[in-house]
Amino acid sequence: MDMKNTDAGPLVADKGRRIVVFLFLLTAMFMATLDNQIVSTALPTIVAEFGEMERFGWIGSSYLLATSAVMPVYGKLGDLFGRKYVMIAAISIFVAGSLACGVASSMNLLIAARVLQGLGGGGIMVSIFSINADLFEPRERARYQSYSSLVIMASGAVGPILGGTISDLFGWRAIFLINLPIGIAVVTALMVLLPYRRPHRQPKIDYAGAALLAAFVSSIVLWTDSISIFGSLAAPPALAIVAAGFICLALWVRVERRAQEPVMPIYLFRDPAFPLLLAVSTLSGALGIGLVNYFALFLQTTTGLAPVEAGAFFIPLTVGIVFGALLAGRLISRTGRYRIFAIIGLGIGICVFLAFAFVTPQTPLALIAVLFALHGIGVGLGQQVPITGVQNAVPKRDIGTATGAVTLTRMSGAAIGISIYGAIVSYGIAHHPPKIDGVADPAALSPSEIAALPDAAREAVAAAYSAAFMPLFLTCMATAALGLLAALLLKPVALPVASRVQTEKQA
Repeated sequence: MDMKNTDAGPLVADKGRRIVVFLFLLTAMFMATLDNQIVSTALPTIVAEFGEMERFGWIGSSYLLATSAVMPVYGKLGDLFGRKYVMIAAISIFVAGSLACGVASSMNLLIAARVLQGLGGGGIMVSIFSINADLFEPRERARYQSYSSLVIMASGAVGPILGGTISDLFGWRAIFLINLPIGIAVVTALMVLLPYRRPHRQPKIDYAGAALLAAFVSSIVLWTDSISIFGSLAAPPALAIVAAGFICLALWVRVERRAQEPVMPIYLFRDPAFPLLLAVSTLSGALGIGLVNYFALFLQTTTGLAPVEAGAFFIPLTVGIVFGALLAGRLISRTGRYRIFAIIGLGIGICVFLAFAFVTPQTPLALIAVLFALHGIGVGLGQQVPITGVQNAVPKRDIGTATGAVTLTRMSGAAIGISIYGAIVSYGIAHHPPKIDGVADPAALSPSEIAALPDAAREAVAAAYSAAFMPLFLTCMATAALGLLAALLLKPVALPVASRVQTEKQA
């Protein structure tokens, strides 16, 4: 089977109109991806109002769980029914969930509303990359995909700062309600400006495959959060969840082999590039998205910086992401080569995490800022490689499905990374060296409480956190090394030029 992609002409012929549509799509993506992180700095305020401190983690986990579970379904729906109305439906669901979050009167209602938000957010993050494939030719697409990937990473970097600022000025509900006017404006623009391209095949939805894949993804995300739910990844309920998940995976493979319109065709895995790119996407998600909150914790606990001062370190991180993503997008567009940027980006990551592992409370802040910038450059260089690669490797009719798989693995990698990082830091703090005078539990201290400690106690707490973060950064280094290995195994193929695509189409 020829796995190469053959494009039809661009969905929007006029370049100016195409750019306007693309900007509205970026707005929708920024809105959806921002909700992964913006809530983090508002959590103390939310818990102060509702209580139930032991359940605050589910405010973030419920959104991520719902988002990950529905991504493959949206990709398939776009392939079957067309991208336009699937995208509009996803934005509408997300806006409805945002309204429900903004008016929630209890922790239970807020968590349920976050699930509704995630059901829409997953569709937004999948559909935008699929629509980009319809809007732009392969080499031109690479440049614009870099902007989409840039929005994902930039929103993750500025989310904690923006969430804290908005919640301080207008209350925590404003971080959700602000999505209403933005979402309504984007839906209106897409209804008017985005043409509808009807797929040339009879829609047949693989309900069983979609349900089984969603169950597998949900079980893995739940299992990685088992430390906070059950106290251990090896607790009997946790093992039961992961066992049920792999049973669902086995059943899914069997169903997909027989389905007329599989939610994720098994034959895509016959091309070695497809699973390798999914591996790169998973590991990159753990490093690029999953680390954001832990960087904030690292800065505030080991350097003694106030939250606002720590937030300033996300500026070089974001600048690095912008630079890396734009540079990679332009060079991929010019040369057609994308594998090398994953190799360079993950190689930078290995070096940066090795350096972070040896950062101490005495390390100059300027050096830490340089490490943040280098990490951002590495993330930006490799972020769009999985999307670009799979869209070039799979048949045209499966672009939405393959794109959904990449986005799913990126978010799943972030979820798994978050849980693993949390377990590493928690274990390190729980087993810190001799008791610190006046501090019963360092993990229970807020940054402001740490800053108020006597000098000796504050330095001891900083040293304890620094020691706890060393294995985390070494784990990240190993993760980047695995991603680098997967990238090296990719074949050095080039994206086709537009004229060649049209020739293949006519032939």
